[in-house]
Amino acid sequence: MLSYRHAFHAGNFADVLKHAVLTNVLEYMTRKDKGYTYIDSHSGAGMYQLTEEYAQKTGEYKQGIAKLINNDDIPEALEEYIALIQSFNQAEELKLYPGSPAVAKEFSRRQDSAHLFELHSTDINHLTEFCERWSKSHVKQSDGYQGILSLLPPPSRRGVVLIDPPYELKEDYTKAVKTIISAYKKFATGTYILWYPVVTRELIDKMREQFIASDVKNVLQVEFCMQKDTDAYGMTGTGLFVVNPPWQLAQQLEIILPYLKNKLGSSESSFSLEQIIEE
Repeated sequence: MLSYRHAFHAGNFADVLKHAVLTNVLEYMTRKDKGYTYIDSHSGAGMYQLTEEYAQKTGEYKQGIAKLINNDDIPEALEEYIALIQSFNQAEELKLYPGSPAVAKEFSRRQDSAHLFELHSTDINHLTEFCERWSKSHVKQSDGYQGILSLLPPPSRRGVVLIDPPYELKEDYTKAVKTIISAYKKFATGTYILWYPVVTRELIDKMREQFIASDVKNVLQVEFCMQKDTDAYGMTGTGLFVVNPPWQLAQQLEIILPYLKNKLGSSESSFSLEQIIEE
């Protein structure tokens, strides 16, 4: 069931939070000279054209990155992310939005490597083309969950793993957490970022319970919701579980979250930040 195309949603409020966190995590990893491995379970196309029909059809980016890109009051915790988006666009025009592989590529050094998994037949072609000149990248059209486990622990013993499935199947909610629990047993010092949509609160609560019942330590949960939870169909918010977050990430999010609510949200919007499992 591979109908999902992230091109419809590129640059929306969920991408803003996810990629702001990813940017701060990768910036932290580059503070040491020793190389690290980046692993992306559901990589997508790599780069997205906001002027093409997919993005224009939904216009989700207009309520996301477009509301931030030219602001003159960007907090320091978001500066690196906004500067990265600006680097792909000219002047005040917003035509391109980087997917997670493109974000990772911007931080990649000679000593770093990336393993990118994608199953969709169209996106894998775009991703392969995007990575042609990225010598330390490895693109595979295969299952990202299994791919993650096959690569751990990385040779450098330093790594960042991003898991952001489309959640077309409900089992993705539990499967994603199980994958991190298994990965943690092989590589307990890695940083794991698990994205999820806020659609059904019960499924998110089960993910949280899975983490708490496991041996995984040091888990941060962050959410930004545009609307209150509802039984109606549709995504009302976005969230992340971050295992072994950089020490300053929680402080950065304490600044990022209220800023996003102010710029992107409304009186119905809310955010939360909680260390659900201590180190």
